[in-house]
Amino acid sequence: MNEFEQYDYSGVPSPCYVLEETLLRRNLALIKSVAERAGVEIILAFKAFALWRTFPIFREYIRCTTASSLSEARMAYEKFGTKAHTYAPVYTAAEFEQIALCSSHITFNSLTQYAKYAALAASKGISCGLRINPEFSDVETDLYNPCAPGSRLGVTADKLAALPEGIEGLHFHTLCESSSFDLERTLAVVEQRFGHLFPQIKWLNMGGGHLMTRADYDTEHLIDTLQAFRLKYPHLQLIL
Repeated sequence: MNEFEQYDYSGVPSPCYVLEETLLRRNLALIKSVAERAGVEIILAFKAFALWRTFPIFREYIRCTTASSLSEARMAYEKFGTKAHTYAPVYTAAEFEQIALCSSHITFNSLTQYAKYAALAASKGISCGLRINPEFSDVETDLYNPCAPGSRLGVTADKLAALPEGIEGLHFHTLCESSSFDLERTLAVVEQRFGHLFPQIKWLNMGGGHLMTRADYDTEHLIDTLQAFRLKYPHLQLIL
């Protein structure tokens, strides 16, 4: 008998969404344990899970969320109860002020996007960051690889000798259902190409794609990798 066969779903109306709370809590407990032992913050990405009726459960394990649109930023603020860490490839003038009202952190995809909205973001007390492109990823399928040749996701190292005033963080996202060893290799490249900027920032967002609830995922290696990085840069808040 597998872990699902012990439940009787015969009385559940169809169609509907069915979620097993015990299994959800098991996964969340693992994620919370990794965050606490590694000394990092792990936040919920709505593009991976956005069933808002479960947010009261999530708030027992996770404090914040990440959004990639105005609708998701509003969901973070109105349904999850905290302001979002927001990133989008581009922001529009019609939506940015509303996004700012629902966000604690906003990451910009380019220097021109940051220049356009920096003053407004600063007036709202938002912690601003830049997405960086380390030009390295272990993702084999180009469709899912944000660092594939020609990608316009993030700023490459050759364009960042220094950071613009007001940038407090850097964000990279290079993984997709990946392992802790993929992250370790990516971190080495990020450090090599962008490490000169680390003294200027307060936080480093390592993005998503960490499938740490998979049975063969090496959570101990992930924790060791993050702890080692924190020892080198103790002033940085690390976010996944």
